[in-house]
Amino acid sequence: MDKFHPSLRECAIAATAFKLLLFPAYKSTDFEVHRNWLAITHSLPVKEWYYEKTSEWTLDYPPFFAAFEWVLSQVARFFDPAMLGVRNLGYDSVQTVYFQRLSVVFTELLLVYALQKFIDTSPESSKRSAHAVALSILLSPGFLIIDHIHFQYNGFLYGILILSIILARSPNTRLYSGFLFATLLCFKHIYLYLAPAYFVFLLRAYCLGDSIFQIRFANVIKLGAGIIGIIAAAFGPFLYWGQIPQLLSRLFPFSRGLCHAYWAPNIWAIYSFIDRILIIVAPRLGIPVNQAALSSVTRGLVGDTTFAVLPEITPGTTFLLTIFFQALSLIKLWTNPTYETFLGAITLCGYASFLFGWHVHEKAILLVVVPFSLLALKDRRYLGAFRPLAVAGHVSLFPLLFTAPEFLIKTVYTIAWLVVFLTAFDALVSPVAVNTRRFLLDRFTMLFIIVAIPLIAYTSLFHKVLFGGRYEFLPLMFNSSYSAVGVVGSWVGFCWLFFGS
Repeated sequence: MDKFHPSLRECAIAATAFKLLLFPAYKSTDFEVHRNWLAITHSLPVKEWYYEKTSEWTLDYPPFFAAFEWVLSQVARFFDPAMLGVRNLGYDSVQTVYFQRLSVVFTELLLVYALQKFIDTSPESSKRSAHAVALSILLSPGFLIIDHIHFQYNGFLYGILILSIILARSPNTRLYSGFLFATLLCFKHIYLYLAPAYFVFLLRAYCLGDSIFQIRFANVIKLGAGIIGIIAAAFGPFLYWGQIPQLLSRLFPFSRGLCHAYWAPNIWAIYSFIDRILIIVAPRLGIPVNQAALSSVTRGLVGDTTFAVLPEITPGTTFLLTIFFQALSLIKLWTNPTYETFLGAITLCGYASFLFGWHVHEKAILLVVVPFSLLALKDRRYLGAFRPLAVAGHVSLFPLLFTAPEFLIKTVYTIAWLVVFLTAFDALVSPVAVNTRRFLLDRFTMLFIIVAIPLIAYTSLFHKVLFGGRYEFLPLMFNSSYSAVGVVGSWVGFCWLFFGS
């Protein structure tokens, strides 16, 4: 019998019923992307998967995800075989829509299982908090918007990640944590952003003893052999066929621009916003302006990132910044390889890659929100750092759903989630000492949340009333820059707590 109510199972059933109602909702180009991948993996030999280019939406996920699509395609043929035609571009029959939507709901059961394991393996004293955190992740607006309307399979993939994190908690299961994370990387390579934390933790806590000179050779062999075996299973056939260069060119397309349509709320969104302001100010100050950059109002779109006043940013610069800020957390993890430090390092690796990475997608904010959620109720100060991330991270996803019918769904659902869970977290969180109770970010968070309401109203409603079809970049830039302030503020607060403890 469930100890807490509503139980995770009850919420999963209710959430599924709601998601079924969203089947006719807006679907992005990602819907066609995954339909095309179903067709490629079902209709063509494995050798041709990473060469097929009839559609512009070529297969660009690692082999395990391609195999996942192949498995789905075996069921899809019973719904509508026509969806599995490589040349049926844009095909979206009712049966196709229902199958693809149902596949997301069904595979998300792995996330439900992982969250139940998180509750079950939590210490008795923190089970109530773990239950609240699990419900917040299950009912996250992020998964609703990205997976069940926009269309992706993040719930399934984050289920694997959370299971891997849970297995890292006990010394007896850390080997399997490494295996599961290696498997996840072979499903989707975006999780490479978190790999440094796993590498350092498993090396220090599993492969080495109390001293760094005390090498546990048996553990090294087991971990190394297992990971090599997993990678070989995924990439071995393509290595045998001499296709690794082609496969890597699909996984890592470096021709894209710095920003992804102003949407990802990171440092470069703020950088772009400042550049826009300087366009107005620069002539009065005698600062030269790049006229070529002024010719496009869509600056920030894929492959089209040019700054008018500020220096251009190169992929090398973003790489060095990401590595530097990740390394800071890894140093602490090396010196203090505890589970809690590991979880903090995962979160900070996610922050660093999101804030400073090249061509970051707005959907990647889940790499920060999900692991931070597992730490949010550690004490009131952590919750103070989590609040602006919860607001900014979810509001930043709103531009994904730009059609009118989805406005109320994304807005009302997100606000309801924020009110319910931030209020519940506040009631459950552990108190801190009186002299530190008023954390630095508390007032910032309050102001940040207040600003969210008029911002959402302007970007979603009033901009079109005021400007019609003009200045289309403004809502995206304002939304992204506002959200970036919240994410950066949250990051600063988390760093303060992580390095100060």
